[in-house]
Amino acid sequence: MSDVLELAGVSVVRGGKTLLNGINWQVRDGERWVILGPNGAGKTTLLQIAGARMHPTRGVVGILDEVLGAVDVFELRPRIGLASAALANQIPEHEKVLNVVVTASYGVTGRWREQYERADERRAFELLHTWGMSTFMNRPFASLSEGERKRVQIARALMTDPELLLLDEPAAGLDLHGREDLVRRLTELARDEDAPAIVLVTHHLEEVPPGFTHALLLRDGGVVASGPLAEVLTEENLSETFGLPLTVTSTNGRYTATARQ
Repeated sequence: MSDVLELAGVSVVRGGKTLLNGINWQVRDGERWVILGPNGAGKTTLLQIAGARMHPTRGVVGILDEVLGAVDVFELRPRIGLASAALANQIPEHEKVLNVVVTASYGVTGRWREQYERADERRAFELLHTWGMSTFMNRPFASLSEGERKRVQIARALMTDPELLLLDEPAAGLDLHGREDLVRRLTELARDEDAPAIVLVTHHLEEVPPGFTHALLLRDGGVVASGPLAEVLTEENLSETFGLPLTVTSTNGRYTATARQ
């Protein structure tokens, strides 16, 4: 397997604050990673680096056989699917759902005067159908529920047939039904051999979909543990990551963490 993502000694300092500190991390083709950690651990910053949306202060970042800082990021970004709250906030309020997805072809978030081929629109519709959103294709994005928006964002992230898929807290703000529906769909995606390498960020163990293969635990901008899922998601590692004694259980590939009594 080849490396999709490789970070060596990566640190990010902004405003005198260290957001990431000496991160070494590799993601290989076919792997499905979850990044876990408390608020402020550096998860979103790491995903911004992986998505070529931010450059490190120190260290080397390799993305899809390119080196960040020595490549045109506007050519690299279409090869990376990204779904995040920050990107969703850039979508025009009245943009139709189909346009939210199809505009990923040009790397923009609003359909202005660009002309799209029928094949692009057909692919966008098929992705919306896969994620249960095809009947909403003519609805304004702003009119959707939080769960519906999340599914549209993932369909958009897959529009360019990316080699790397980055999902920043896709279950944030969802109710129980929405979360479980999303986890089910992400499980299907993770088990699809044709799907790209996936990196999912969350701070809830319950949101880790079955089928994910690896985990990276972050705290205060540093790595607590990294590697195969079962080896990393232990009570010792998770307790250290969240600064709280935890009891961790696993049932049918789903993990749960509760404070130890």
